[in-house]
Amino acid sequence: MLRAPPVNTVGIVTADLFDAAAMYDDDYLYFFASPESAGAPTHGPVVGTAYATTSVTTDIVWRLLDLQPGMSVLDLACGHGALANALAVRGCEVTGLDSSAVFLDRARADAAAMDVAVEYVPGDMRRLPAWTGRFDRLVNWTTAFGYFDDPTNRRVLAEMARVLRPGGRMAMDLDNLPRFLASYTPSRITATRDDGDMLVDRHHFDPLTGRFEVERTVFRDGRTRRLTFLKRLFGFPELRDWCTAAGFTTVAAYGEDGEPLNIHHDRMIVIADLP
Repeated sequence: MLRAPPVNTVGIVTADLFDAAAMYDDDYLYFFASPESAGAPTHGPVVGTAYATTSVTTDIVWRLLDLQPGMSVLDLACGHGALANALAVRGCEVTGLDSSAVFLDRARADAAAMDVAVEYVPGDMRRLPAWTGRFDRLVNWTTAFGYFDDPTNRRVLAEMARVLRPGGRMAMDLDNLPRFLASYTPSRITATRDDGDMLVDRHHFDPLTGRFEVERTVFRDGRTRRLTFLKRLFGFPELRDWCTAAGFTTVAAYGEDGEPLNIHHDRMIVIADLP
């Protein structure tokens, strides 16, 4: 697999662990963000998604972040903009940042179709723009954290804290580690379409790094391609300590129903406040 060049992050040089541009491309939108698709992926053993619709997701985010119309919100790693656009519909002033030009083009087109204003910015979560203290709230959704080495993942948390105002709040949606590992399978057909197109994933979990690694084969329109990607898995106590070290104070965890996290939840929603 081709590696992207190192990225200079506040004096720290880190190499990408996988080719994100190859992962988050038109094929991804085709399988997970089209009217015929099955919806957002889980990137792991649990099949399907815990959030039935964007409206359900927006309701959870709205409540747990205690959002109000007029609040400034950063959707960090916003993907193709489904949540960012939904929050803008409800009156928030939303900025979405993502590294994928393909996703941002789709997000802008959907925002225009919905007649909402969202500022979509190309960027890297490891080195956010000069937004210190700009946002009331920050959302990082659908397992959009944990794609770098541990020092860099921790730096991303520090960047999140930097761009929030005093008293700001962050929401992060991740896999619930106990449930995720209990559902572990060596491989699965992750997504299919009626015409026979599909994604097939082979899984490997490395307990020494806490990384879940995936070898993906894409079958589409008679062609086949392969790619790899990985993500870091977190238990709540570890991520709580990381958030505290990054400057957050109160850190809590909920499931996809908005109730306190338990072993049966598919998702772990971490809510962290700044002093």
